[in-house]
Amino acid sequence: MKNLEPTQAKAFLDENPDALFIDCRSDAEHFFVGHPVGAIHVAWQDGEDWDLNPHFVGEVKRLAGHSVQRAVILICRSGNRSIDAGEALEAAGFSLIYNVLHGFEGELDDGHHRSAINGWRHAGLPWQQL
Repeated sequence: MKNLEPTQAKAFLDENPDALFIDCRSDAEHFFVGHPVGAIHVAWQDGEDWDLNPHFVGEVKRLAGHSVQRAVILICRSGNRSIDAGEALEAAGFSLIYNVLHGFEGELDDGHHRSAINGWRHAGLPWQQL
């Protein structure tokens, strides 16, 4: 798995339109916090107990047309859960996995707030909220 800064991930997506861009955050994060434009939501963990989605790998395989050679870029809140999701995809045979460093909201600042130091939103990259 390779790591990309948010601006590098956006450039990669622009240059590789067949790449899958997967937002692996929870349903609540995706819908209420917002999400990158063009990202497909497939939760890695969800629910009150943050249960792992047993269908995550299968859902991504389906979206990839069952081709484990298709590039997949993963984004979560801060770049941590997407690593676990990427490792699961690699274990399933995917070979072109990219993790967006600092995720959608980035690291916590001194006041324990996100989107103030780094991340997709902080970089001014396109996002939307439903």
